[in-house]
Amino acid sequence: MTDPRVQILDKTVCYDGFFRIERYRLRHELFQGGWSRELTRELFERGHAAAVLPYDPILDAVVLIEQFRIGALEAPGDPWLIEIVAGVIDHPDETPEEVVRREAVEEADCTIQDIVPICDYFVSPGGTSECISLFCGKVDAAGVGGVCGLEEEAEDIRVIVVPFPEAIAQLQAGNIRSAAPIIALQWLQLNHDQIRARWGVT
Repeated sequence: MTDPRVQILDKTVCYDGFFRIERYRLRHELFQGGWSRELTRELFERGHAAAVLPYDPILDAVVLIEQFRIGALEAPGDPWLIEIVAGVIDHPDETPEEVVRREAVEEADCTIQDIVPICDYFVSPGGTSECISLFCGKVDAAGVGGVCGLEEEAEDIRVIVVPFPEAIAQLQAGNIRSAAPIIALQWLQLNHDQIRARWGVT
């Protein structure tokens, strides 16, 4: 339902393929009173997603993945990014927790034993409606690694188990450049002792 402080004057679909782009003509209330002039905004629609940082409290290590990302093709460095397990919420009756449990098996061949919510955040609200539900998940990372992903989705994912101090060093060195792993690793850094205690490690 549209917020009553926003007037939608027109909405058209500009593109509807793998993603969807919609164009809005709208006005919104101003902080100092009255209404804005008519605005035109394009909105990139790709649905919502969920992501999880798999963490093994016994090994004190995280499971990270590396894969090609078209969005980083022209960026400095290379388009293979270090990330965490994530997936789009494809069905309205599927919960974010169910998504990350499924994706952990598909993308990293590991099973989430327990899960803790971190936050929900908008990816880039100036142009897309996408919201990501972010979690930390307890896993047994012994034996995890190699190349995973679904062939039918053309996934080519390298799975790596990284000691937590090393992951933080990689983060501080600027080698992790995607938002979800940055947020999740910083959260685990802040909550490291509490999460280890929750999962029976002191």
